[in-house]
Amino acid sequence: MNKSKKFSPEMRERAVRMVQEQRGEYPSLWAAIESIAPKIGCVPQTLHEWVKRQEIDAGVREGVTTSEAQRVKDLEREVKELRRANEILKLASAFFAQAELDRRLK
Repeated sequence: MNKSKKFSPEMRERAVRMVQEQRGEYPSLWAAIESIAPKIGCVPQTLHEWVKRQEIDAGVREGVTTSEAQRVKDLEREVKELRRANEILKLASAFFAQAELDRRLK
């Protein structure tokens, strides 16, 4: 199932900034998120994920940063492509080796 990109990155940043700015006015982070989420048109859980992601990227919270996750994803894609290329080369090598043997026997 694909997630729709309903909110632009600018909107997400603005919403997270609003939570951070108004955090002190509420008894908890969740209370601030529940207050702000309806104003921007998203559910509190979504806004909470954005806040957590920003905190991880800023180094405030433990976790894998967005850039590290993207790097791992890119490297995994590259490994997959290289494995596919190696398999093709192995098959081609075996094919040509067999063709060379057949040619010598004739």
